[in-house]
Amino acid sequence: MQMPEPDPAILSRKSRLVARLATVLPQDAIIEDEMETRAYECDALTAYKCPPLLAVLPRSTAEVAAVLKICHEEGVPVVPRGAGTSLAGGALPTADSVILGTARMNAVLETDYANRFIRVQSGRTNLSVTGAVAEEGFFYAPDPSSQLACAIAGNIAMNSGGAHCLKYGVTTNNLMGVTMVMMDGTVVEIGGAHLDSGGLDLLGVICGSEGQLGVVTEATLRILRQPEGARPVLVGFDSNEVAGACVSDIIKAGVLPVAIEFMDRLCIEACEKFAKAGYPMCEALLIIEVEGSEAEIDDQLRRIIAIAKAHNPVELRESGSAEESAKIWLGRKSAFGAMGQINDYMCLDGTIPVTELPMVLRRIGELSTDYGLAVGNVFHAGDGNMHPLILFDANKPGDLEKCEAFGAEILKLCVDAGGCLTGEHGVGVEKRDLMGHQYAPVDLQAQLAVKDVFDPQWLLNPAKVFPLAVTQSRRVAAE
Repeated sequence: MQMPEPDPAILSRKSRLVARLATVLPQDAIIEDEMETRAYECDALTAYKCPPLLAVLPRSTAEVAAVLKICHEEGVPVVPRGAGTSLAGGALPTADSVILGTARMNAVLETDYANRFIRVQSGRTNLSVTGAVAEEGFFYAPDPSSQLACAIAGNIAMNSGGAHCLKYGVTTNNLMGVTMVMMDGTVVEIGGAHLDSGGLDLLGVICGSEGQLGVVTEATLRILRQPEGARPVLVGFDSNEVAGACVSDIIKAGVLPVAIEFMDRLCIEACEKFAKAGYPMCEALLIIEVEGSEAEIDDQLRRIIAIAKAHNPVELRESGSAEESAKIWLGRKSAFGAMGQINDYMCLDGTIPVTELPMVLRRIGELSTDYGLAVGNVFHAGDGNMHPLILFDANKPGDLEKCEAFGAEILKLCVDAGGCLTGEHGVGVEKRDLMGHQYAPVDLQAQLAVKDVFDPQWLLNPAKVFPLAVTQSRRVAAE
């Protein structure tokens, strides 16, 4: 995957850039040593690496604004970075860019339980948002698998979801407002501590924009009352297709679980070996969780179990205690780490209508045979957010390229089934060359026009989202 070559003129101005940044940042916030910048050469898509020109770690909106103003004046690209957990190369630097990390911006700025919101700096980790309000009986709903490490900044950039998004929605459904710094250093406030803003839905444009439009430094997030209780049921099936059909029937029945998670045999075996959660050895496994009062839980599970039994499950296990619930979830929460012990893998996130689950799962199996690469399927089945894990050997010549080609076929399949290229990981560099498969030229031009308005010089997060040739031509035209 080709990345733009560094501009020699930019490289020669590094010392000048560092000198200017030193006037607005403390010394420990500027990382210019070549070996130290290698810590920022990639994100969680580790197949692609490129050390940045330098990295900066501001602590406030004012410092971010000062950094961006200087970089704008110098014509230096800036790559915003949260915690670096992106699986799509969303924080991959170019050699002429400055990494702007939000890790030191992690404070809670305001908490309002009466109006159910919390305002935080964007470098705060996802799970610690709930940690800040849990004692008062509240929580923050979006829960990506990387929630222990991932930052709110990245969640907003990629519109992250998680296991419980079926009921509570993804980041955009829980984001009320942002403080954002434009590339020229201008600070803007969008949305705020209220349910809806008047005028254009600019917050909807920002959430999921992958750092293309500005750098979010503060976020106002919706917090919710913790439910009275929750209970999962574990259901095993003898085929992926039957499990997919069961998911489709649950959704069609109008039941709204808080989560429906899917795992296939390869994932089940890996997770059982890794976490010893007591999973049955079957072809496909569903974890279905409902919440509410005891009466609500009992009623919902009664309906779900009846639907599941109609599909002849090989095992059906309802949790009877908090310990059993934790064990049911243990394997699912360990899935990505467990699969990593088997081999290198690439994790995709195409999204499809739930009615197409049986067909898409069958086709992925056929493609796996065609390409000679194993696939583990573990994903948020309730909203059709697929997470195929394609196993490959990074040390075997040609295996990565084969894996990428296989992944592209799966993502095209998702689009052709009525879905889209990404559910929560973003486009980044991974899917940029597939954008033309989902969007017509006129649609892409509309997206490019939005970027033109917010970042006329195309300096923010270069070489992402749009096909590389388009990005480079837009950058040249702006110079």
